[in-house]
Amino acid sequence: MPTKRPALALIALVATGALTAAGASAQTVTTPAAAPAAAASPDADEARKLHALFDAHWEASARDFPEWATFRGDQRFNDRWTDNRPAARDARDRATRERLQQLRGIDRSKLGATDQVSLDMALERAERDVRHQAFAGFRSMTIGAMRGVHTALAEVLRFNPSGTKAQVEMMLARLAAAPAFLDQEILNLREGMRLGWVPSKPVLQRALVALDGLLVAPEASPIFDPFKTLGSAIPPDEQRQLRERALKSIATEAQPALRRLREFIAGPYMAAAPAEGALSGYPGGAEVYAALVQEHTTTTMTPDQIHQMGLDLVAQLRRQMEEVMRGSGYTGTWDNFIKYLNTDPKFFHASPEAMLAGYREIAKRIDPELPKLFAELPRMPYGIRAIPAYLGPGAAATYVRGTADGLRPGWFNANTQAYKAHPIWTMETLVAHEAVPGHHLQGARAVEQKDLPAFRRGAFYTAYGEGWALYAETLGPELGLYADPYSRFGHLQAQMFRAARLVVDTGLHAKGWTRERALAYMIEQTAKDGESMAAEVDRYLSNPGQALAYMVGQQRILALRQKAQQTLGNRFDIRQFHQVILDQGPMPLDVLERQVDAWIARVNATPGAPGR
Repeated sequence: MPTKRPALALIALVATGALTAAGASAQTVTTPAAAPAAAASPDADEARKLHALFDAHWEASARDFPEWATFRGDQRFNDRWTDNRPAARDARDRATRERLQQLRGIDRSKLGATDQVSLDMALERAERDVRHQAFAGFRSMTIGAMRGVHTALAEVLRFNPSGTKAQVEMMLARLAAAPAFLDQEILNLREGMRLGWVPSKPVLQRALVALDGLLVAPEASPIFDPFKTLGSAIPPDEQRQLRERALKSIATEAQPALRRLREFIAGPYMAAAPAEGALSGYPGGAEVYAALVQEHTTTTMTPDQIHQMGLDLVAQLRRQMEEVMRGSGYTGTWDNFIKYLNTDPKFFHASPEAMLAGYREIAKRIDPELPKLFAELPRMPYGIRAIPAYLGPGAAATYVRGTADGLRPGWFNANTQAYKAHPIWTMETLVAHEAVPGHHLQGARAVEQKDLPAFRRGAFYTAYGEGWALYAETLGPELGLYADPYSRFGHLQAQMFRAARLVVDTGLHAKGWTRERALAYMIEQTAKDGESMAAEVDRYLSNPGQALAYMVGQQRILALRQKAQQTLGNRFDIRQFHQVILDQGPMPLDVLERQVDAWIARVNATPGAPGR
């Protein structure tokens, strides 16, 4: 979702398990295929000029997008929201164009190798942001199937620290400022509606359900949740007073603003909404989709090429799933096997609490196995918790990165409400994806790379981050996972799920598929339930192109591993290969490939040496 206004980046990152924002967003870098070599003697003045630009933009991103600052652990702006009035948005757009010109003024040939990569990445981000300034209608669509401006209040407050009275006062100030923020968003949505850009009716229906979950009694609303656990240093009487103020603000300020938003969505916005929502149906939508495909995959692949990749992978994975079925000893038909896996009580936990405990047990089995595959592990801890109930049983599990200051761990947010629909045999591969060795290991390792500029440590390229997480699932056998045929089937089903996305996302937005056709295809190929697949299809409608990144990224990482193994032979070291993938922080796939090629060349330059 980085192409939408960065003010909503925090909501987008929770929705996608990604970390996207103005200062760190999913980007596409189209650097030269054969970039010039680093300067023999880098120019210190040129490097200082470059890093001054990085620092200035990092600071501006915190000031301009306070929600993003809160998420990354910068607490200075925890009392406010992004100013999304047209004048403020125009000023930010002008600043982006100015930053692009400043970056273009840097002499790349005078920089060292790391700074050259950093410059390439910063240039692309600015170029991409300038390019998306032309997509005014698309930028206005901040109501998503999973999250968006309608859930911003509850989501952002969860990241406000509440250990001291001063911190709680900032939460209260942010709460009080929410009506102005939400009312401005209604105006922006109206402008998008005028331009012909309104999300589809199914997406808006999901937003209404989420809003209803916030518009309950103030003390039961998720908006109040962050105020329930205040720091022990705050005296009990003061805690009570702070909570009373929060409840009053929710009842008299926040919820009335949310009701105004709900009335607008249910009324004129819904009336203007298309039934389907494919980008091809919007003014200039094909151009927008082309930009999103390039951005999310960080490749030059076309929708047609990605669609065919998906069809090929779906066929391959279906054969593998059928082999596992036969290997399990099951003698019935495919349909009956799927019914058995999805209905037999032995495959399900008895309660949300039991499911959460199951996820935690899997993680604890993985942790001690990680040194087999990684030379260095991050210090940042992670936890596993349930997603907020108001998001509903159809919401996807997510990962949220911890802060660089170490005050907040990484969190795998599991959908335990769906314990009746998500079998036990799906859980191992999900932990590998969302926690370790997936998102948490990659994200925490990136944050700890202190030699890199802050924007690189905090960046999230969808193809890299989700590609890594999907690749991490394939490491399961080496970590002791998928020991029984049902968990192996669950792993293949998860891979099939991402492969089918290639077909469906491109089908919806570039090939004229209807929502009904997309839903039928997802159910048929993934063998998943209809409710969760409907939520997924609506996700693809409201976040075009994002779902393509998973399998495209994974396939590139697998290809790089195969290339390194074939080139290095017995000098290939899987632990060092993984550090090469992780230790330069998130990056586009073409830049990643050059990093791996350089590592292969270094190993080859020292015959007989292991892959270090």
